Amino acid sequence: MEISTSQVKQLRETTGAGILDCRKALESTGGDMEKAVVILREKGLAAAAKRADRVTKDGTIELYTHGGGRVGVMVEVNCETDFVARTEEFRHFAHEIALQIAASSPRYLDVSDVPVEVTEEEKSIAANRAKGEGKPEGVIDRIVAGRLEKFYQEVCLLQQPYIRDETTKVGDLVKQTIAATKENVTIRRFARWELGADGK
Repeated sequence: MEISTSQVKQLRETTGAGILDCRKALESTGGDMEKAVVILREKGLAAAAKRADRVTKDGTIELYTHGGGRVGVMVEVNCETDFVARTEEFRHFAHEIALQIAASSPRYLDVSDVPVEVTEEEKSIAANRAKGEGKPEGVIDRIVAGRLEKFYQEVCLLQQPYIRDETTKVGDLVKQTIAATKENVTIRRFARWELGADGK
């Protein structure tokens, strides 16, 4: 089957993969766009995992204000080289992360950043609620684990559903950007301010 340039272009726009990789994926799936996307995502995520330990000393600081200056966000996003830091793709990613923070108000970057006492308090609240609802002892641990997972998705940036596609976590978006840029990419830190809020 002959693969058209427009098919390759469409797949490239969807996945951020290279032209040759897109053509090969389409050829191997007989032009099936959905299967080609799956192949490239799997390939890209595997490559992203290999890059995860590379040092990220370059990058950009993205500033964003929302609601006529009522919400402000500053986020530092890092990559390996100045070359990637200057690309439109990387800058777009940094902007999307700033939008995510403005819209979803994460308190922590990832699960490992949540203080132990906060986790323990959430576990206790979930267990007491389950007991109060008359749930059997045998299922309380599972209920607590489920509610803790939901809590992490609310307060941890990398665990949050991406605002433009709720089937994708922000952490997956980072991996997709690593696959597309072929460099390790990390979100180092962020701050979010809201007019009149006490900053806690």
